[in-house]
Amino acid sequence: IGGIIPFAFAAMTMKSVGVAAMEMVMEVQRQFDEKPHLLDANPTERPDYDACIAISTNASLKEMVPPGMLVIFTPLLTGLFFGVFAVSGLLVGSLVASVQLAISMSNSGGAWDNAKKYIEKASPDSDLKGKGSDVHKAAVVGDTVGDPFKDTSGPALNIVMKLMAVLSLVFADTFYAVKGGAGFFQL
Repeated sequence: IGGIIPFAFAAMTMKSVGVAAMEMVMEVQRQFDEKPHLLDANPTERPDYDACIAISTNASLKEMVPPGMLVIFTPLLTGLFFGVFAVSGLLVGSLVASVQLAISMSNSGGAWDNAKKYIEKASPDSDLKGKGSDVHKAAVVGDTVGDPFKDTSGPALNIVMKLMAVLSLVFADTFYAVKGGAGFFQL
């Protein structure tokens, strides 16, 4: 179970980024539809920045509730129902998987980002064909996946490891108090 937690957490955070990004896209499209002069070289109207900031702020708070609950309640429920040995196993599995996944996500996200930048610097006569080519379009898609990897999910796994370990330590006495550390199910 511990090894699944980082992957589920990373999936939830990446999905959250996608949901928030789509809300932002819809808001920007709405503003362009209502204020077509925003696209002019010298626009006479100002965009509604506050609406975009509100979307970003609300999404960041709302979308982090399920991943946060996963990280907080998994060690608590494991310790109460299955005991201290189960929590130990949960923490080991989570730690091993989190380290591997965090390093992988941070590095691969950075690689996708750097690949896009590298292609953008290439001349149109090279094999990469530079900005606007099919290769560049594919790199932009890769960077779209890479940004949440390196900016959201990868770094957040550090918090997953710390939070699960600290919560388990804080509630260690409680886990031991439940049937001598065996948990409610006494496994």
